[in-house]
Amino acid sequence: MKHIHSGKVRDLYEDGDSLLLVASDRVSVYDVVLPTPIPDKGALLTQLSNWWFEYLSDVPNHVLSATDVPDEFAGRAVRVKPLKMVQVECIARGYLSGSGLKEYERTGSVSGIALPAGLREGDRLPEPIFTPTTKAAEGHDEPITFDDVVRQEGREVAERLRELTLDVYSRGAAYAAERGVIIADTKVEFGWDGEVLTLGDEVLTSDSSRYWPAAEWEPGRPQRSFDKQFVRDWAASTGWDKEPPGPEIPADIVAATRRKYTEAYELITGNVWSA
Repeated sequence: MKHIHSGKVRDLYEDGDSLLLVASDRVSVYDVVLPTPIPDKGALLTQLSNWWFEYLSDVPNHVLSATDVPDEFAGRAVRVKPLKMVQVECIARGYLSGSGLKEYERTGSVSGIALPAGLREGDRLPEPIFTPTTKAAEGHDEPITFDDVVRQEGREVAERLRELTLDVYSRGAAYAAERGVIIADTKVEFGWDGEVLTLGDEVLTSDSSRYWPAAEWEPGRPQRSFDKQFVRDWAASTGWDKEPPGPEIPADIVAATRRKYTEAYELITGNVWSA
């Protein structure tokens, strides 16, 4: 196999006509990879993503096989179709949090979408919204509007990206709610498989989404999370300036983060995690 790309979390290998997407135990926050891995993270996220791909199997996706992978990558790799990736990060938000909250506090809108006045952190939005960002090769992704996507990709493709993103989010959020989990927002990526717009990378994982326990949801404050927001909050509390290099993660934060990823996997899939 030929190693062709290392992302913040995943490594990509070329293997004949297919690609092997391997999830590492690296964790990135604020677009910086921290020096301390989270044990089993790559396997947990891969298997959670595979579960969601199967649940959303009517949406074209890049998965060829979750089992036809080298033994050394078993459990944390998936064989996929090569796609020509769309250069847009497609984000759906159902609740006000994170960068969306900050933008709303400044402007009363998110990605050009005006929202009702008086919303608080963690409030549910009147309906899910499409809030895309750039897809930066380096540095931070920047918010863009739907009209920006239209200018870049054309109206028909932009509308399809928005439709698919909101469909994936809404269906995933509805299922998760039945399992006691709020999915506040999620990021998905699409690429072209010939003429077919196809879901790639990962889907609805606790790295690409905000997972909150529904029983503890209380707007007006930060929410307890099952996702890497826990690591973001810890990193921010250290006084780190969010520029490389990132801080080493203490052992207790590593252990707590692993528990959160495991809890998210078990709540959504109904399976007991076994490393």
